[in-house]
Amino acid sequence: MPLASPYTGREICLTTRHGKERALARPFSFGLGASLTVSPCNTDLLGTFSGEVERLDDALNTCRRKALMGLERTGFRLGLASEASFGPHPAVPMLAVGQELLLFVDLDRGMQVLEQRLDWRTNYAQKLLEPDEDPTTWLKQVGFPIHAVIARPADGSPGRWNWHKDLSSTAPLAEALAACRRADSRGQVWLEADMRAHRNPTRMRSIRRLGVALARRLATPCPSCTAPGWGVLDIRPGLPCRACGTATELTAAEIWGCVACGHQMERPRRDGLSAADPGHCPWCNP
Repeated sequence: MPLASPYTGREICLTTRHGKERALARPFSFGLGASLTVSPCNTDLLGTFSGEVERLDDALNTCRRKALMGLERTGFRLGLASEASFGPHPAVPMLAVGQELLLFVDLDRGMQVLEQRLDWRTNYAQKLLEPDEDPTTWLKQVGFPIHAVIARPADGSPGRWNWHKDLSSTAPLAEALAACRRADSRGQVWLEADMRAHRNPTRMRSIRRLGVALARRLATPCPSCTAPGWGVLDIRPGLPCRACGTATELTAAEIWGCVACGHQMERPRRDGLSAADPGHCPWCNP
């Protein structure tokens, strides 16, 4: 049974052209009692993962523009959109991570509720393929063919890139590689994992987990004003080292709050961790 909330029985506009309703419909139906209606706007106008269209804004503002784009098109008062960014971990450059965002917009209450997660389980990767190089090992690493890949000539410029997308089986991939090698002056091919949600089951699972978290949050009222959306707004770093007590960069506490009235309170970490391993300590492990 969904938790009672102001959104039970309501219809929410989901702005997507990449099938994200497959990940989000059940969390919002079972967790909130709300239904999703897709507004298939051309969100590629705001930027693409593969780079044909440059994303000119950060992920959060792009996500917000997506949600508002769908609301403007449909006339709905409740909107939902997701966005993500992928790249090397800031502290461990060899490790790829994904920052997934899911934003809920309530025009009547004038509020926006954001849930986000840093996901280490991502197949984000690129590969410069030499003329005679076999891509099999790299393809296995990114989960092909369950996960699709994108190919283009390596020396292409933005105005003449010959993109080959939706590559999720061997024969089309072979044809795309041959075409890219013919088009490239050195016979090189640029390969990358397709990070669009409908071509990336790993990312779709991350969106589903985020949907569950957001639905639960929207069903949780603020203890001060009872508005929906009570949840984590920020974190306070400084978890002390277990050996010497020095503050580390790890989370010491969570800042819970309400986007409607601004009420906030600090709470301990939900995992109960009260001290950091010395490996994270700038004194014990400089």
